[in-house]
Amino acid sequence: MEREEATQFLLWVKVAEQRMLMYDNEQLTDVFETIKKNNKMDVIITKTDGSIYLWDGLDTTKTFYPDNKAKQYDSLYFEKQLRKMKDQHRPAKMKGIDDEPLIAYYKDSSMLTQLRFFPYIQLGVIALFLLTAYVGFSAARRAEQDQVWVGMAKETAHQLGTPISSLMAWTELIKTRFDAEDDPLVAEMENDIQRLEIIADRFSKIGSKPLLEDHVVFVVINNFVNYFKVRASEKINFQITGDTQVRAMLSIPLFDWVIENLLKNAVNAIDNDGTITVNIIENLTKEEVFIDVTDTGRGIHRSKFDTVFQPGYTTRKRGWGLGLSLTKRIVENYHRGQIFVKESEIGKGTTFRIILKSSITYEPTTNTRISPLG
Repeated sequence: MEREEATQFLLWVKVAEQRMLMYDNEQLTDVFETIKKNNKMDVIITKTDGSIYLWDGLDTTKTFYPDNKAKQYDSLYFEKQLRKMKDQHRPAKMKGIDDEPLIAYYKDSSMLTQLRFFPYIQLGVIALFLLTAYVGFSAARRAEQDQVWVGMAKETAHQLGTPISSLMAWTELIKTRFDAEDDPLVAEMENDIQRLEIIADRFSKIGSKPLLEDHVVFVVINNFVNYFKVRASEKINFQITGDTQVRAMLSIPLFDWVIENLLKNAVNAIDNDGTITVNIIENLTKEEVFIDVTDTGRGIHRSKFDTVFQPGYTTRKRGWGLGLSLTKRIVENYHRGQIFVKESEIGKGTTFRIILKSSITYEPTTNTRISPLG
């Protein structure tokens, strides 16, 4: 098509040249007009000094024939069109009236220009189709994997139900037979059984939307830490500091899981003795709750701040590396919050920060707390 347009341009030039030499030849004029109608080419003819002599096919709102002095043409438009024509094709020399030397330029037709870009558009459509197919396939595959995990989790919860019920009956029997109502060991056994019930409840609710309720954050964390520290090393000191009144919308079974994973990671990061601090901070400006879990353990390298939340990442010889990944999902997807490594230094410790939306609003003028419970 490009070669055909080049041939048509040369034909246009030859006929235009003869027409200017024999202007009164009606037959030649008819041939020239027929060629113009069929070709519809954008052409500019200039003198040797670069001034415009004739043009054809350009935007009529910005051009005119030079002999019409009543109109002014857009010189910048001509410069732009000439530059484009010079970049695309070689010019053709021709003669005007009185053998005046002229130079003819032309540019590709709109059809040829569209054809040049068509392969890229076609490749783009194909790439978009492949991308859509890949995303759809990946989504279907993830949905299938999720269904498998949800099914396994619910089956695990179902299987745990029988032994948990038996353990509850055995502890009641022990208390009755051995008069051990106030025995602290039996009390701790009951705490563990209750914990197993919570874990089974977690697994049974995987895949469904959890129920969020308004709770005092300090109380929720304090209750779990009291349970957890009895089962951790005596060399590790647990501290809870900060605001004791701030509230947030929480799912207790899931949020306990978050705190449990963070505390377990903190315990594993401490080689001998150390301190784990949970600091609760209220951000009045944004009505948010900051929960900082700090340990005095080995620390995390800065390059691993995001990696620790990826599934499969672990520094222990045993473990699947799912704890922090689940923690991030519970905080962000279910509680609509954020969790990240706030700071860490090798050999000195790490601080994880959880950000939750406070369920307490404030009177703008007096900055007084307004509890959702009144």
